Amino acid sequence: MNKRFKNIIKFLLFFSVGIFIFWWVYKDQDWSEIKDALLKADYTWIWVSLILGILSHVSRALRWNILIKPLGYKPRFINSFFSVMIMYLSNILIPRSGEVIRCGVMNRTENVPFTKLLGTVFIERIIDFILLFILLAVVLFTQFHVVTGLMENNPGIEQNIKQILSSTPILIGIVIFFVFLIFLIYIFRSKLKKTKLYSKLKDIILNFLEGVKSILKMEHKFMFIAHSVFIWVMYFLMIYIVFWSFEFTEHLTLLTGLTVFVMSAFGMVFPSPGGVGSWHFAVRITLMVYGVSKSDANAFALASHESMTLMMIILGVLSVILLPVLNKGEKENTEKG
Repeated sequence: MNKRFKNIIKFLLFFSVGIFIFWWVYKDQDWSEIKDALLKADYTWIWVSLILGILSHVSRALRWNILIKPLGYKPRFINSFFSVMIMYLSNILIPRSGEVIRCGVMNRTENVPFTKLLGTVFIERIIDFILLFILLAVVLFTQFHVVTGLMENNPGIEQNIKQILSSTPILIGIVIFFVFLIFLIYIFRSKLKKTKLYSKLKDIILNFLEGVKSILKMEHKFMFIAHSVFIWVMYFLMIYIVFWSFEFTEHLTLLTGLTVFVMSAFGMVFPSPGGVGSWHFAVRITLMVYGVSKSDANAFALASHESMTLMMIILGVLSVILLPVLNKGEKENTEKG
């Protein structure tokens, strides 16, 4: 089975999952109500939301360059930006594939070692998760009634949490397995060191760690932190600004917007293309806790998610088209020089 065929199978699988969840979320929806809500919407704020989204992507590209610079490379901003947009496009097609793809794009255009780039991406993800969980903590402390409301309206969520908490034997089994595996590696370490696989893995790990260490060598730590905060503020405002597009959400507060944003971020974690279905569900159930009707919440989720997704698809496709064109011109100029 070749790689292209595997990718097609993965895409069809994840796409099917996303379509099923989307169908499940909207299966009882009266689409005439959705149509009525969308016709009454003020799309000015949706356009503003998309501009804020583009600014977040620009900031993400600049932040990545800050991490790459200590490795001894100075990638052009346009290549970093195109790589980021191709990442989002790839994630829409095959969830979780984007980070690897963008490292591959940067490797080809700027000749930065792939494994070192993975190290910088790993740092980015750690920072992003820290910021997300800080926002989650704010939501839990200020909007605890929303969490209890979600539990009451969706018993399945509470049941899943109880199952996770009650799965101690499984967790112990996993820990024992990894301890045993580490023990075997330690016992046979001298033989393993002589294999080609060990040598290759060692080089990969060392390059990866060098990428991770780039955060310690950064010259512009403040700018890195500023970009990280800016990215998440833009993410939040992308959703909150859309509140003003609809009469049924324009009265909702900043904290409500933050709660919807955090819940939607966890909806994106589910392995469906671009969060299709899972994102809509997370936003709908959260808005319903704040008194928004099911139909109106569905309309809001549809307008917000689909506009955001369409923007990323357009910019991603343009990036795929323009990347080789601009880099070909740059290569020709370098050869002439």
